[in-house]
Amino acid sequence: MSTSRSFSPGPSGATADQGTVTDRLVEANQRYATDFVDPGMDARPVLKVAVVACMDARLDLHDALGLELGDCHTIRNAGGVVTDDVIRSLTISQRALGTRSVVLIHHTGCGLLSLTEDFRHELEDEVGQRPAWAVEAFRDVDQDVRQSMQRVRTSPFLLHNDDVRGFVFDVSTGLLREIDAA
Repeated sequence: MSTSRSFSPGPSGATADQGTVTDRLVEANQRYATDFVDPGMDARPVLKVAVVACMDARLDLHDALGLELGDCHTIRNAGGVVTDDVIRSLTISQRALGTRSVVLIHHTGCGLLSLTEDFRHELEDEVGQRPAWAVEAFRDVDQDVRQSMQRVRTSPFLLHNDDVRGFVFDVSTGLLREIDAA
């Protein structure tokens, strides 16, 4: 697993010798593109699965699940929570691009375990406008996986809700623990 520990941007996101983090990413892309070969695939996932997961940087989903490029659709957000936008993406994934299965992955040590909806009110106090979105914080990761499974299973927009499974990824061991829908 590669990490970026040796790259330490300052408070502005810049480093003394490498420019900004974004500059570093663009340079990495230029190196990547020199050897890039079009794999000749379309947007339909080979395994017909969509994975919804937290955006946490400790989750390397492709490695953790043994996935290759083109195997799945990956939808990530804070907490891996099934929001209206996740339902939008899953609906497109299923109806237009052929997925049939949904895998939901939350994880131990999630930042949403330490937030509350007060975060929205604090933002409103700071910037003078309340966000239109909910924080979707939770206290029990297992229960939130169950709630996310229920949101997928009951959405009228999704064609395929019989193969929906939820898991908690342990960031210390790398193991998935399946959550019973109960």
